[in-house]
Amino acid sequence: MTPSSTETPARTFAWSVHGDGKSIRPGEVVHPHERLSWPRTLGVGVQHVVAMFGATFTVPLITGFPPATTLFFSGLGTLLFLLITGNRVPSYLGSSFAFIAPVLAAKAGGDIGPALGGIVVAGALLALVGLAVQWVGARWIDVLMPPVVTGAIVALIGLNLAPVAWDGGGSGGVKSQPLIAMVTLAAILLATVAFRGFLARLSILLGVGVGWLLAALLGKLDPAATKGLAEAAWIGLPDFHAPRFSWHATFLVVPVILVLIAENAGHVKAVAAMTERNLDKQMGRAFLGDGLATMLAGSGGGSGTTTYAENIGVMAATRVYSTAAYWVAGVAAILLGLSPKFGALILTVPAGVLGGATTALYGLIAVLGARIWIENRVDFQNPINLMTAAVAVIIGAANYTLSWGDLSFNGIALGTAAAIAVYHLMRLVARLRATTPTT
Repeated sequence: MTPSSTETPARTFAWSVHGDGKSIRPGEVVHPHERLSWPRTLGVGVQHVVAMFGATFTVPLITGFPPATTLFFSGLGTLLFLLITGNRVPSYLGSSFAFIAPVLAAKAGGDIGPALGGIVVAGALLALVGLAVQWVGARWIDVLMPPVVTGAIVALIGLNLAPVAWDGGGSGGVKSQPLIAMVTLAAILLATVAFRGFLARLSILLGVGVGWLLAALLGKLDPAATKGLAEAAWIGLPDFHAPRFSWHATFLVVPVILVLIAENAGHVKAVAAMTERNLDKQMGRAFLGDGLATMLAGSGGGSGTTTYAENIGVMAATRVYSTAAYWVAGVAAILLGLSPKFGALILTVPAGVLGGATTALYGLIAVLGARIWIENRVDFQNPINLMTAAVAVIIGAANYTLSWGDLSFNGIALGTAAAIAVYHLMRLVARLRATTPTT
């Protein structure tokens, strides 16, 4: 199915009603500039909140960021994204897993300030990329990061995080509570295949709930966290934090923008294919929107954001691509973020539960890299592709570290740089020497 070359204009807050507003005929979809009746739109919006929730709140739990603050800024960032893209690109901006490893490395003595500074800089650079793409087009991104490079970067992030699932970066994980971790993981696996529809999409959340209940029965909940839950107010402002800027943290976090570029580009192309609309002109705006949303989150204590594949699944299942539903989801997330009681509840999740959940989540990230290779039919008989992936993945998995004065570069930064450098250098030499295929 080829996206149409025409693009239907969409005015913010002005959606036309699709059909009778109640049903969708076979073969039809509700386009971004359309909506169903408002009660049905509210229902679809709530489904988007449910779809993004499990992954979005897991990131701050792992990194030590305030969960309610992250949720608040994810909702606010989503609304900002919709404004910047002129309601043409339906998307929810949730917490990006690509930030986990560099954020953990950038936190100095538990202080999230330097990590937030790195997130702000990464967001600013992504916004600049968006402006460049809007000005000259997106072709150069495909040239710089072909699928073999993109897949390698995504895969090495998941593998780099594997030790964190085991010991929680020194604070727990599977190692601290193996029984609780294994029960949590088993619950996630069973929920994935035992349920249908949206319940299956909530497998991570359901598994965490099962693990939490087991920990409570075994008396493994943190007394300080449970006391904080009892004392937290139902309504109040999130726990805001100011960023602090350092070269060390910035160089650790900035390579994440390459993953964000790949995720955003993939999302825009997927929506274009499903709605039969040409959204190439919106690619730069999508980068700009995510970049500004990430800057906003980092400025107040939230996790960096990215467009969410989970919500693409919701759109594919419902055939509703209306941006009105995303306004509902964004507002709902903001309201949840304004409940300190909700944030305190998330902080009671034990280390073993996180270890079990992240065993699955980090593995999924690594496998997603392989999925990118498969879907794009990357030819690994070509030694350029083979060596690009091999070198980058090992550097990331082993967490190679290079220090230069006060600066330090970890496995994700070095692996990302290696993927790009190895591919283009080998390709250049092969072309000059006419020794191997260069496609």
